[in-house]
Amino acid sequence: MKIYILMGSPRKDGNTAALVNPFTDELKSAGHEVEMVWLYDKDIKPCMACRACQKDWKVFGCARQDDAQDIFDKILEADLLVFATPIYCWYCTAPMKALMDRLVYGMNKYYDDKMGPALWAGKAVASITTCGYRPEKGADLWEDGLKRYCKHSGLRYLGQLAERHLGYHTIFMDADKEQHARAFAQEMMEAL
Repeated sequence: MKIYILMGSPRKDGNTAALVNPFTDELKSAGHEVEMVWLYDKDIKPCMACRACQKDWKVFGCARQDDAQDIFDKILEADLLVFATPIYCWYCTAPMKALMDRLVYGMNKYYDDKMGPALWAGKAVASITTCGYRPEKGADLWEDGLKRYCKHSGLRYLGQLAERHLGYHTIFMDADKEQHARAFAQEMMEAL
């Protein structure tokens, strides 16, 4: 199984990365292929809603020349797509949002004169997120938005792992969070 992680954190040693590490370790130890792309390292321009991507129903077809095409290709190869992001102002980070806007147009050929296919229909999706509030008040809008995004795109939403950080002067990662991440990986393997 191929797992592709879209990492929306700007910090490679931050909380979201710390939570993703045992998740990926669990998947790799079970023999699965895991690849992660750091979105802050990529050139991802915002969507212009030009609809150039709607002309050819077989390809991403975006007129913007940046790293989104490579990400698109990797997504199509994956069995599971994981959106990993810290929550900033109750939603994902800016590079993740920019990519999601591009993908919803480029992957879903719904926005021209005729209704076309969703190129990624049926793809499994999960979320790993960190936030400063209790997850039910800090990650709820993100999860609701991602569920709606999945429904619109014909994606299979499998669930979310959300963990809270109690503040800048506290340690985030602990044995409980590590166990939650490993258990979430097990859930994903069982769901696929």
